[in-house]
This record gives sequence, structure tokens and C-alpha cells, in this order.
Amino acid sequence: MNSFRLTVLVLLLSITNFIFSQQNLNSKFTVVVDAGHGGKDPGNTGNGYLEKKIALSIALKLGKKLEDSGIKVVYTRKSDVFVNLFERANIANRSNAQLFVSIHCDSHTSQAYGAGTFVLGLHANQRNFEVAKKENSVIFFEEDYINKYEGFDPNNPESVIGLTLMQEEYLDQSIVAASYIQNSFVNKLKRRNRTVKQAGFIVLKYTYMPSVLVETGFLTNNSEGAYLNSVRGQNEMADAIASAVIDYKNDFFQNLSTTNLSNDLNVSKTSYRIQIAASAKLLELKPYNFRGLKSVDVVKDGKLYKYLYGKHNTLEDAKKSLNEAKKSGYQSSFIVKYEDNRVMSLN
Repeated sequence: MNSFRLTVLVLLLSITNFIFSQQNLNSKFTVVVDAGHGGKDPGNTGNGYLEKKIALSIALKLGKKLEDSGIKVVYTRKSDVFVNLFERANIANRSNAQLFVSIHCDSHTSQAYGAGTFVLGLHANQRNFEVAKKENSVIFFEEDYINKYEGFDPNNPESVIGLTLMQEEYLDQSIVAASYIQNSFVNKLKRRNRTVKQAGFIVLKYTYMPSVLVETGFLTNNSEGAYLNSVRGQNEMADAIASAVIDYKNDFFQNLSTTNLSNDLNVSKTSYRIQIAASAKLLELKPYNFRGLKSVDVVKDGKLYKYLYGKHNTLEDAKKSLNEAKKSGYQSSFIVKYEDNRVMSLN
């Protein structure tokens, strides 16, 4: 790819991400549930089980649990049909979702076992590459895959380098979401922890949102394969993933909507807040990310996320929060007016 094409690509991605962020800040929390494989693509068939069938069952159960909790769910497939990887991403992007979760089952020549989660990135070792290669080989079922995927070769490790650019904007959030799911497997189901890893999954490349690929376990393991093929196992896996997604939503996204923020404040009246930082990067709203300050909110303003501390009706009260922010290390923080869902200068 020459420098001009790369520059255009980066520009288009920036515009797309900006539009996507604006939509996400004001939309209902939506999760795309992607059942891997399907139709003419069976996935792996360890011990005679069908990955496509197990992945679909877990995905449908997961979606039902999320819907019951008030989350909007979009499925890439709800039956045994083949959906190409590019279209899976298109379905996700059209939904303006906040999270994409792709469900799979792993395989190995040994009796390896355990659940793992992946986000898009460069594979750190041969094993991660082999997992990605197996899932990416789905494109061989598609016509004209060479042109559709811009010459991507699942068998060539160097092809993975070109995948990472698209998802870089969402990598931090993807890792957070994957960690919630992985911890749920370990803490709730006592599954062997195969940790959160990065690898070059093409199904994650074209999604403009935090995206996680879940390997629920190994069908090639005698015990784990039987577990994943059972109703009990599929229910437990769906429960664990659903619980993690709900916790992720409640912990990470509850304060990201400017609509929620304006409801919390009386927008017909000017409020005073402390702007402690502004960044193009979206941070999890946890005290450890803000030097111990609690109740930090974020507002999208143009291309920046503005992080606000304190909510006051008077300027005098706001000055107290300003002192607290500066004592915490935010020496350049300052007071702003918050009115009509906008951050404005005191002037």
C-alpha cells in the first residue's frame, strides 16, 4: 500500500470512528452476538461435535439472557446458514452497537482445555497464530475472497500486520470487555484461564466497535468437548458471558451518554464542573484512571472526550472541587459551565 492510499485510509477511519462515537454516546446499549461458522462451514469437528451447532446454541442463549436484561441484541445468524466474515462485520456496523462478541470452539492435537478470549492484534506466538489461521480459513468458502479481503492470506503471518489498523481505535475497550468475559469464565465456572490474547482474526478487522472473539473451550478435549456439547455446558457458558457483558455495560458505559448526563443535571440551569482532562482516547470511568477521583463523567465534544469532575450549582462550590482536583495532580484543571448538554467556557 503506497503512502497516499494509507493516508486516505487513516482519514476515512478517523471520520468513521468519529461518527460512530457520536452515535454510540446517544444510543441504547447494543451487543452484536456472532455465532461462528454455519451452513457449509462446519467449523472444527473435534470428537465428532460440530462447532457451528454449539456456537449457535450458545449465541442464542446468550442473546436471550442479554435481551431479558434490557440490552438490545443483534444476531449475525440465528440458524444454520453461512454468513461470510465481511457481512458479519457489516451487520455489526449497521447496528451501531457498542460491543461485538463472536462465539467459537477451539481444537488442538493434544488434550488442551480451557476457555480463552481474543482481541485483534499481532499474534505473540505460534499458538495464537494457529488459532487465528483456523478461524480465518473460513474465507476459503467464499467466492472472490482474494479481492474481497484485499489479498489477505490466512496462512501468511505477515498478512496479519495489515489487520490491526482498523481496530486500533477500539483496542483498549476491546481488552477491557475481553477481561470481563475471561474473568467470568474463571470466577463463575472455574474454567482453566487461557487469558486474554491478541491475534489476527479477520472477523474483528472490519468492526467499528470494541470486539471480542471467545473460544469457549476445546471440542478435541474428551471431557470439555462433551461439556460444550451438553445443554448444561451451553447454558453455563451463555450465563458467564452474559453476566460479564452486563457488568461491562454497567461499569463502563453507564456514564458515557450525554443524555444520561443531562438527566442527572438540570440542563435548564447552568451547572459548574471541573474539566480535569481532554483526550481523543476514551478511558474507563474508574478512580484508578483519574488519580483516585470518584464520580468522573465524560462528554463527547467534537473529536475529544472531556473528563469532568464535580457537579455544582454555584461557582463558589465549584472552586472547592477545583482545589481537590489540583491536589490530586490535575494542576491544569479549570472550571467550566455545563448547559444544554454542552461544555462551555466561563467567559
